[in-house]
Amino acid sequence: MDDVRLAGMLTRRAAVMLAAAAPQSFGHEGEKTMGRPVVHFEIGCRDQAKTSEFFSKLFGWQIQAAGPAYNIDTGSGQGIAGHITSLGHEPLNYTMFYVDVEDVQAALDKATELGGKMIVGPIKIPTGTFAWFSDPDGNTIGLLQRAK
Repeated sequence: MDDVRLAGMLTRRAAVMLAAAAPQSFGHEGEKTMGRPVVHFEIGCRDQAKTSEFFSKLFGWQIQAAGPAYNIDTGSGQGIAGHITSLGHEPLNYTMFYVDVEDVQAALDKATELGGKMIVGPIKIPTGTFAWFSDPDGNTIGLLQRAK
């Protein structure tokens, strides 16, 4: 299959998936359920200053050093904030999104029950508690329980 045809197929598939996305999700037998929103993203890198400059120039994001990380303000009322960090160890380069949960430990327990694996946490931070887990395919996802 040639690259143009493959790209067209992938684009159509992505369009169908995006069109199907809705603000509400449905549980068993069509009942409406409350979902958990994505509330933060993180970009891991080796060189925070270089990575910050790249994304600032690419997307027009406002990025400011804040302690051990660089905070990202995307400048959009529709998006979510994020940060750039350098862990100093593996994984050196990664992207991650964080899902808001009521109870990080309960969410980790459920992820493990469903075939996932706890990677980090729960860890208390000034704004709440976070954790990382991997799904059955090895994708890393963050959990965030905001401080009350």
